[in-house]
Amino acid sequence: MVSLETPLCEFDKPIIDFSLPGVDGKIWTPQSSRGENGLLVMFICNHCPYVKAIRDRLVRDTSELMQYGINSVAIMSNDPAEYEEDSFENMKRVAQEFSFPFPYLLDETQQVAKDYGAVCTPDFFGYNGSMQLQYRGRLDASRKEAAAADVKRDLFDAMVQVAETGRGPDEQIPSMGCSIKWKEG
Repeated sequence: MVSLETPLCEFDKPIIDFSLPGVDGKIWTPQSSRGENGLLVMFICNHCPYVKAIRDRLVRDTSELMQYGINSVAIMSNDPAEYEEDSFENMKRVAQEFSFPFPYLLDETQQVAKDYGAVCTPDFFGYNGSMQLQYRGRLDASRKEAAAADVKRDLFDAMVQVAETGRGPDEQIPSMGCSIKWKEG
């Protein structure tokens, strides 16, 4: 397992379009996913210990962000041929088990992850109401284990700021996680 950190935020970079199937049977795009004040695009998967450590916090924070007009969408781009736990059927199971309040999408060709420059799971891209990138940082201080319950909620606080001002914080701590499992060839 390779651990990687995300690059710095490219402020105001426009959102990259996608059209991906969700575990709910619908096709999702940035336009159909967005909230009035923005959209959080998350690259996650089922097998990564970094993602497993924060699933409950993802559900909590994305649910609360909806109250600020920020919707969320999660994209799974790993190669399920190499990681059965990341299969579409298991995506459905995990989304139901953890009551994901956001669409969970399959990037079967991995093109969306490549277009975004996603490098790890979790990798967060926070957009404002004009669909311009404002956050590319961590959820909180969690790593392979969840941090203490009272840690600073970096992503949540940043996205509330984005909802209220249209601009993310200048100081952002990169997210860290498992490398995306690219298909060979």
